[in-house]
Order: sequence, then structure tokens, then C-alpha cells
Amino acid sequence: MGSGHMPIGRRERAKQAKRERIMTAARELFVEHGVDKVTTQQVARRADVAIGTLYLYASTKAELLIMVQNEKFAAAVDTGLAAANTAVGQGALERVIALIRPVVECVREHIENGRTYLHELVFGDPAEPYRRAGLALAGRLEDGITGLLTRDEHVGAADAATLARVITAIIHISTTATLYLHRSDDAVLADIRDQIHATLAPHHRTA
Repeated sequence: MGSGHMPIGRRERAKQAKRERIMTAARELFVEHGVDKVTTQQVARRADVAIGTLYLYASTKAELLIMVQNEKFAAAVDTGLAAANTAVGQGALERVIALIRPVVECVREHIENGRTYLHELVFGDPAEPYRRAGLALAGRLEDGITGLLTRDEHVGAADAATLARVITAIIHISTTATLYLHRSDDAVLADIRDQIHATLAPHHRTA
């Protein structure tokens, strides 16, 4: 008996192959030169597609960047969630840090690209498909933080989601502010840890 899956047609395979070439070309060029110095024409040329074809997959350079960064962001969130779930015996603060560490490293892997990516997610059109997918990933990160905080006996369920939003705002500012660009990942994470500790402290003191 068959597997029940319809075979992918030649046309669909060709579309997937072009998308992969575009993604690979954009990923390489953004790493090599930074998003500001890359043009869509350069991406099309390296991917060996016409510029019009490229625009069928991403109509702007910003969308190309979001396509590429979404994959990295998704992998970082997955890695962080796995790390947090294996942090047995740790308090909420350390579990949250385990979750966000790979996310911070992902955003700061190439500072310019990471800053532009987050800026585009926050200020771009949320209805655009790639931005919508990126915002869903950000929501998954926030939900993961909420889930970790609800395990803390000192944090009420009603406060966990609000605190998670505060923590994601801390991450955003700490990873994108020009003032902090010279810092190492470890220094940024240490600063984020201090801010999260201060954010959670009133709940522990009240308890």
C-alpha cells in the first residue's frame, strides 16, 4: 500500500529548489557583507534566478532577511526550550536564562542583521507572511518564558504573562541598543540576568 502522501510534482519541486537557492544566497551574502551592503540583485545573481523570480518569493530585501533569520530564530527557540526543560533543580531565573541564551546568541551572531531583523518584526507590517511567522516565533519565546515563570511558586499565574512580556522587552533592548553593541554575549547575558532578577525580586520578597 502507498504511504498516503501525494508525490510532489515537477513544478513544485522546481519552486522549492529556487526558494532554497534564494535562501542560501541571501544567508551567505548577509553573513559576508551585512544586510545594509547587500542588494536584491546580488542575491538573485548568486541564486541564479531572475530578479523578477526572486520577487515572487520575497518582494523586498527586508523580507529576504526575515526569511533567513526566522530559520535561525526558530532553531534558537527550540534549543532554548530544550535547555530550560532539562535544567532540573534550577530556579525560575536560571531556567529563563537557559531558554534565552541561544536566542541572544542568535540575534547577536551578526549584530547588524540581528538588529535589523528585530526592528523589522516590531515596526513592519504584521500581516506580511514572513513577519507574521517571525512574530509567531517571538510569541513562542514569550509563551515559553511564561510557562517557566508559572512553575515559580512565588509568581502568580496572572503575573507570569506580564512578566514574560517585560523580559522579552529587556532582551530586545539589551541586544539591539547601540550603547551595548561593543559588549560580549556573556556580558549582555549577565546584564539581562541582573535585570530579570530585579524584575522577579519583588515577587519573591512579597512571598
